[in-house]
Amino acid sequence: MAGPVQSIERAAAILRLLAGGPRRLGLGEVAASLGLAKGTAHGILRTLQHVDFVEQDAATGKYQLGAALLHLGTSYLDVNELRSRSLNWADALAARSGEAVRLGTPLEGSVLVVHHVFRPDDTFQTLDVGALLPLHASSLGKVLLAYGTASVEPVDRELEAYTRHTLADPERLARALAEVRELGWAAEVQEMSMGEAGIAAPIRGHGGLVVGAIGLSGPVERICDGQGRPRPNLITLLREAARAISRDLGAARW
Repeated sequence: MAGPVQSIERAAAILRLLAGGPRRLGLGEVAASLGLAKGTAHGILRTLQHVDFVEQDAATGKYQLGAALLHLGTSYLDVNELRSRSLNWADALAARSGEAVRLGTPLEGSVLVVHHVFRPDDTFQTLDVGALLPLHASSLGKVLLAYGTASVEPVDRELEAYTRHTLADPERLARALAEVRELGWAAEVQEMSMGEAGIAAPIRGHGGLVVGAIGLSGPVERICDGQGRPRPNLITLLREAARAISRDLGAARW
């Protein structure tokens, strides 16, 4: 059996590197990050650029992912625009709330985290960009389910319970999703991980369709009050950010 093709592995590593950061990268940054010679990195980048998998900014010479990745089946252009339109608002939300911010879109029955802003303090945190979260046990996922942007299959069977608080029963989940639509935001309190909580709000695009979700996450005592309810000031900040991103995406209503 033939072994892996090194040039393809390196090209994939470059694509992952460009996908994992919030900004464009220069040739030197790409080469240094992956331990490649500049000539090697440049050759691969030129090839990826030729097939439109990578784009080069004319002003700075730096690289970012290209639009042709749309044809890989993940609606990349939509995700890319959502992410780029959300960057400044997500940073501002983290600064104002003091909590971590994540942006999610549906991918193959899960929530794909496409952007993550760390909580602005000195605590240890790990980057969640590229992580897949369960739809039914995350606040981001509940938003996508509630507005029909994603679905859980099969809908008539018990879902995976991550903790004793997970809404694994389809009927209970359906009632919770109806409440999300009524309130305009979703919450999960220790449903995916004990001691952790999150809230999320929908992001709408043209025509008012929900195209993603933005959320705050952190320890229960930071996200919720003494009664275990999400703090109203955090909900207000979150919904303001979601509306701002929706406006930038061309939504006429939210």
